[in-house]
Amino acid sequence: MRLTIVQPSLHWENPAANRRLLAAMLQPLAGHTDLVLLPEMFTTGFSMNAATLAEPLDGPTRHWMQEQAHGLGAALAGSFICLDNGQFFNRLVFMRPDGQLEYYDKRHLFSLAHEHETFSPGQERQVFEWQGWRIWPLICYDLRFPVWSRQPPGAEPFDLLLYVANWPARRAHHWRSLLLARAIENQCFVAGSNIVGTDGNGLEYTGDSGIIDFSGQQICHISSRPGQYTAELSLADLKQYRQNLPFLNDADHFKLF
Repeated sequence: MRLTIVQPSLHWENPAANRRLLAAMLQPLAGHTDLVLLPEMFTTGFSMNAATLAEPLDGPTRHWMQEQAHGLGAALAGSFICLDNGQFFNRLVFMRPDGQLEYYDKRHLFSLAHEHETFSPGQERQVFEWQGWRIWPLICYDLRFPVWSRQPPGAEPFDLLLYVANWPARRAHHWRSLLLARAIENQCFVAGSNIVGTDGNGLEYTGDSGIIDFSGQQICHISSRPGQYTAELSLADLKQYRQNLPFLNDADHFKLF
């Protein structure tokens, strides 16, 4: 599978401008990728102004994603501020090129930014199936909680962890280190898409988006500039690695409450 990570410098709280910006970044990828990963809250930046910025699932961003995925001939994933049944969610949408979608709502809300005071937490873990891959979507702060990212005991292993983020520069070392850790402990590919620049709260972002293989080796890294990178991932290599080093067979059993 050809996987593309996209690292933009977003326009603060300006969905229309960000959709135009990202459409221009995606245009050259048509026919050259199978899955594109956008950052967290890719239409607005990490804003708590949900009352003004939220849109329903069947709103302009969903239709934009549908149009982009169709034009790319690829799946497209990223999160935005979604209003659903009177509640606000930081919702990651996985849009297929035929217009079919699935979504995951962020579980761990970032209390330091008071995200939990505005947004409702997701309750369900999700696995998306795409081109024979089992894909596990997660959002930013979820990265700090390994149990939520961990392969459930006895379940069929997932193959790829996706993390979309607005992860600030002051904790960039944590972002880079935890992406590596999640790949090693789950013996799977990991992709993380972050942003660069300065947001409306004055926070700086240095990107460090990347793709990491099942042994913790970095396939690609985008530092402090806008850009995108496409890597070809081998499911056969992943399965062979797990067969040679069947560490997941010895994992602890646990329950989530």
